[in-house]
Amino acid sequence: MSDLHPKLILHGGAGNIVLPLERIDRIRRSLQKITTETYEYLCGTDARSAVLFGIRRLEDDPLFNAGTGSKLQRDGRARMSAAIMDSVRRRFSGVINVENIQHPIDLADLLASEKYRVIAGSFATQYAHDRGIPYYDPVTEERKSEFRFKRSGQTGTVGLVALDAAGMICAGISTGGTGMEIEGRVSDCPTVAGNYVSGNAGVSMTGIGEHIVDLAAASRIISWADVNIPLRDSISKILELGNIQKAQFGVIGIDRFGNLGWGKTTQFLYHAMHDGLNVTLFNE
Repeated sequence: MSDLHPKLILHGGAGNIVLPLERIDRIRRSLQKITTETYEYLCGTDARSAVLFGIRRLEDDPLFNAGTGSKLQRDGRARMSAAIMDSVRRRFSGVINVENIQHPIDLADLLASEKYRVIAGSFATQYAHDRGIPYYDPVTEERKSEFRFKRSGQTGTVGLVALDAAGMICAGISTGGTGMEIEGRVSDCPTVAGNYVSGNAGVSMTGIGEHIVDLAAASRIISWADVNIPLRDSISKILELGNIQKAQFGVIGIDRFGNLGWGKTTQFLYHAMHDGLNVTLFNE
């Protein structure tokens, strides 16, 4: 057992759309509440359990584009993706384009114990229901309205990285996609470009998935951390590459020493963190 203070950092998406002040205030209040509740939970359990706890709450808040409130693909259906990984098991697991469940992160977690740890589409949906995950419709009236008028949604992917007192790092991620994309499109979320962990650090991405995949962003950050490049420097390197390629994304992370890191190439990154003493919210 180490003497580390548990820490966590989470995000509710990144982008360049200027939101109304009322909506920004709602996002801040939601992130404040979820961060506080998840940190309290983290202090009594482990990092993986806390990531699941926090991601579920983000998925349940229709402000965000994950679980309830997921954006709709071109055919008007919500298809969701999620992934999880921790520094103890070192097993990446994820689900791609699952439908009609409440918490895609739970299915990603369930798959970690399987031989085949990433499944997709109707097979993922059937797998979930066969294993007792109940039917649930995540589509909200707001997303239906956006779909009818072909408007862009106002928030993105959710993610959370936690470090517990024993030194375990866990990162989780969940998304409803970009909205109005081609049916079956796969984002960065259920890949090691979007969510990755080693014994040294863990990171979760948000933004335009194709840009994140082009950079192999999460796995590249962790590769640098694994050769003793500090996490914040590793994040700075990926931001520099992203700016060169005009990529749009945000990133959050924690290393094994408890250092928190974040950054963005977009105008906004809706994030919050708990450093063991206080909650800090984005100030954009």
